[in-house]
Amino acid sequence: MEVNLTTLANGLRVISVERPQTETVSVGIWVNTGSAYETPDMNGISHFLEHMVFKGSQKRNALQISEDIENVGGNTNAYTSREFTVFYAKMLKNDLELAIDVLADMVMAPTFADDELNKEREVVVQEIKQTFDDPSDIVFDYFQETAYQKQALGRTILGPAEKVRAFNADTLRRYMASNYAAENIVVAAVGNLHHAEFVKMVEERMSGLQAKKSFSADKQIYTGGEFIKQRDTEQAQVLLGFKGVDCYDEQRYAVSLLSAILGGGMSSRLFQEIREKRGLVYTVYSFNNTFTESGIFGIYAGLEADEIKNYVPVVADEIKRICNEYVTDAELNRVKVQHKAGMLMALESSSSTAEAIARRYLLHNRHIPVEEIVQKIESVSKEDVMQMAQRIFCSPLTYTLLGNLREYPQAEQIQI
Repeated sequence: MEVNLTTLANGLRVISVERPQTETVSVGIWVNTGSAYETPDMNGISHFLEHMVFKGSQKRNALQISEDIENVGGNTNAYTSREFTVFYAKMLKNDLELAIDVLADMVMAPTFADDELNKEREVVVQEIKQTFDDPSDIVFDYFQETAYQKQALGRTILGPAEKVRAFNADTLRRYMASNYAAENIVVAAVGNLHHAEFVKMVEERMSGLQAKKSFSADKQIYTGGEFIKQRDTEQAQVLLGFKGVDCYDEQRYAVSLLSAILGGGMSSRLFQEIREKRGLVYTVYSFNNTFTESGIFGIYAGLEADEIKNYVPVVADEIKRICNEYVTDAELNRVKVQHKAGMLMALESSSSTAEAIARRYLLHNRHIPVEEIVQKIESVSKEDVMQMAQRIFCSPLTYTLLGNLREYPQAEQIQI
């Protein structure tokens, strides 16, 4: 896969992968900002801004933004995470310029009209309430807050309702002025396009973007801790977490394979032991989230509250086994193949390819070839996986419970 890069005079990186055999193009604007870069007073502003840029620009009102894309059969959307805000579209090949015109217009010239602000505040508040009403969703906010106490990385992406209701047009413009800078943004497209033409489209619309960001980010320090909340639910939500690795750690591939062996699918140890053999849960899995300065390794399950006392010891035993006893050749080979297959399948999607190359440029300032990633995966040994397990599972525990709790192990009773 050949990745084309052009850096504009203001530092904006424009990236493309040409796929002339396809009929479509995926294009997006990736901004290296999110809730992890917000002050306490501004918690939720990244996500609220993501909403507001769709509500009108100097050239289009909210309806026109939607219609311009959908009238030609395209689709557009956006999302906010802890470290990224992304605006993207997928169109037929001849409509690439329209797509970048709409996206650039939204990001470069939003109007933040008072009537739209008033309406969208309440829309986002409803989204916050919806998240709170879903135990399997809100528990991850509690988990993150417990793992990164009193830090931006621990605060929610959506923010609290009272903060969202206080945001106004001036607040949004100041936030954009500090965070939406060329050095902090990548524009990427994958599909049936010509790179030079794409660069010209972007340059005509985004060369006026300020060059330098002016915000500073909090340190990301994993703390661990305990959070237990009683709630009248049919099922309890249980999360166990440990200090993981950041996105630059050379052992991140070993940690990904560790997660896959432990709880990465139907053949994983946790799934087989806890669901298939004991029937304690419907859902159980492990995950490995990496950030720029930290990471968290977690294990999630939803189950009957009365079964927590039986569930936690099984998880602890599986952790001890992978730390101290063995990893088989068959397990390691299986998860290596899964990782490689998943990556290669994702690259068949233009949207997933654009996402991958944009993130790598924002985080690593370069394209990381598939061959390099495959080599890193292949080089991981059984000993590497066990050593990372020992490193991770000796870190402070993050213990998060939510549900109609009656009898459950206390954090200090969990022996790993």
